[in-house]
Amino acid sequence: MSADPTLEDAAAELAAIRLSIDNIDAALIHMLAERFKFTQKVGRLKAANGMPASDPERERVQIARLRAMAMEAQLDPAFAEKWFNFVVAEVIHHHEQLATGAVSTQPATHSIDHA
Repeated sequence: MSADPTLEDAAAELAAIRLSIDNIDAALIHMLAERFKFTQKVGRLKAANGMPASDPERERVQIARLRAMAMEAQLDPAFAEKWFNFVVAEVIHHHEQLATGAVSTQPATHSIDHA
């Protein structure tokens, strides 16, 4: 006796959906890595010029912008704000390290082996 075809169809659909989720997760990781490359440049620029690590006005504007985009995309704006605050906290931490000399202000010269 064979397995229930409805259950087999559901399992196949679940696998396809999960593959899509995995692909989106991979894209998000790559986009975050790209974002952090730019925020590292910002941090080096701020450190080299004695600028503060955080910019509360910029953060306020960004939060408003991201909340509006989230609503337009039918994503919970509170979630978008939490995500942004999490990312910004990490960025500010790195900028503070650059400002105190805990991290070099020079760009990294090593490459990452992706093999």
